[in-house]
Amino acid sequence: MNRNDTLAALRERPDIAVLVIGGGINGISVFRELALQGVDVVLAEKSDYCSGASAALSRMVHGGLRYLENGEFKLVRESLAERDRLLRNAPHYVAPLPTTVPIFDTFSGIANGAVRFLGLTRRPSRRGALVIKAGLTLYDLFTSARRLMPTHRFRGRAETLGTWPAINPAIRSSATYYDAWVSRPERLGLEMLFDAMAAGPSARALNYAAVTSADAGLVLTDSLTGEALPIRPTLIINATGGWIDLTNKAIGASAPRMMGGTKGSHLIVDNAKLYGALGGHMVYYENEDGRICILFPYLGKVLIGSTDIRVDNPDEVRCEDDERRYILQSLAFVFPSIKIGEDQIVFSFSGVRPLPATDDSFTGRIPRDHFCEFVEANGHLPATLCMIGGKWTTFRSFGAMAADMALARLGLARSRGTEDLAIGGGRDFPDDPETWCAALAERHGLSIERACSLFERYGTSADQFAEPSSMLSRSDYAAGEIRLIIEREQVECLADLFLRRTTIAITGGLSLPVIDAVLAILAAHKGWDSTRAAAERDAFLALLARRYGIDLSDLSRTNDKRSALCA
Repeated sequence: MNRNDTLAALRERPDIAVLVIGGGINGISVFRELALQGVDVVLAEKSDYCSGASAALSRMVHGGLRYLENGEFKLVRESLAERDRLLRNAPHYVAPLPTTVPIFDTFSGIANGAVRFLGLTRRPSRRGALVIKAGLTLYDLFTSARRLMPTHRFRGRAETLGTWPAINPAIRSSATYYDAWVSRPERLGLEMLFDAMAAGPSARALNYAAVTSADAGLVLTDSLTGEALPIRPTLIINATGGWIDLTNKAIGASAPRMMGGTKGSHLIVDNAKLYGALGGHMVYYENEDGRICILFPYLGKVLIGSTDIRVDNPDEVRCEDDERRYILQSLAFVFPSIKIGEDQIVFSFSGVRPLPATDDSFTGRIPRDHFCEFVEANGHLPATLCMIGGKWTTFRSFGAMAADMALARLGLARSRGTEDLAIGGGRDFPDDPETWCAALAERHGLSIERACSLFERYGTSADQFAEPSSMLSRSDYAAGEIRLIIEREQVECLADLFLRRTTIAITGGLSLPVIDAVLAILAAHKGWDSTRAAAERDAFLALLARRYGIDLSDLSRTNDKRSALCA
């Protein structure tokens, strides 16, 4: 169902069973759960799908090793189980990641870790070999019944330096264990969304659709046209993460403060020496202040993060200069001989972790678990189920929890689970990808390299994007591929394409020729005239400079008439 059909259906029948507000990974998850049960459910996202915190994760799919010292054993067990499910259900985007912890002490952290666990202190401290060994042993124990990856191992100083010659020579030892990473989290969310709508004929979703209160109830406003439609759900699910309190206020829900998010910023770096020094591993290390940091190979570049800073306004977070300095300083601690130039930072991004409200002064101690709370009906407003907290890895179990609570409130029964449900291009995933790609190339007259690239981007859905087409200038994306994404994936602006439907921006592939080539395809599809296309171009360039540290203004035309749609 396209956008016009969805809006027409809501005009004709504004009464629905469930309205999910928020199109991030948790909102999409509960939407999918309800759609699979045949529930009449509508998802409304005020921006684009997976455009907030769901696009700003560390790209890790993990159990949360450091949560053990907070005593969050249940969360770690659940996270590891969900990690393993994603390895099976989304193998096109989620893959094992060998993770190495550099260790500089043996006994450090034992006493402090014990009192932190007991709640007697919240201050971080350096973790030594014995503390790390205890955590990794528990990690292995939690997954012993379904071993998908190797157990952890320790290396002495000589072997560590032999394996990673550029690492800080003050190192005493290292430990390697396995977690996972996600290459294209935004696309994974989109595939779940489209799977849900294909499976549930009563399931509909809209991006760029804001929900607010009015005298007679709720109003859904199409941000593209300004049309306001009444909408009358039996139940609301507030899945807006760091925006939960703002959403409750906008819809008139009488709720106490629920969220107290923190900002995490990351850098994407193009440095061949650093990429080679990692040897295919993620390095999971402590900065000198005890803050956990990460760096790992990401789509040919290196991802480095992150910070943990309280924020009040989730709409305007960006990676600030002091955060960039902090992240690079942390890198200098673990790889002191590798220097990163400013021109090697090809992308930066920042998001708000959806953490529960707390007055804890140490952000690392805020629980990462998730739970749901009902805000009961008030006047014209029906009951609202608020999804609080959570982490990206556990989106499926969090969505299932919220869906079960919603089904119980509606008096409906679950008929289908998602524990073993493949996602999008993870369906019918081949045991031998090389043979599959060779067959794809032969079917569509493609080179093997092009077939493998499509398989990496879309898994077994690559067949849908495999028509021969000319490549965009200075890009490894094809013009026909971009056109198909625009036609099929609810693309409304350049930001949707470059920041979420593709990895062009995050991997440093943006240039004015690429932007202009894609804009021409988008404008032709939308029927935009030259004035509207120019405004879209300028708005996107302004967004890149303001939010992502990419300034092309000296090469671009300026235009005071800037579209605010995707800003």
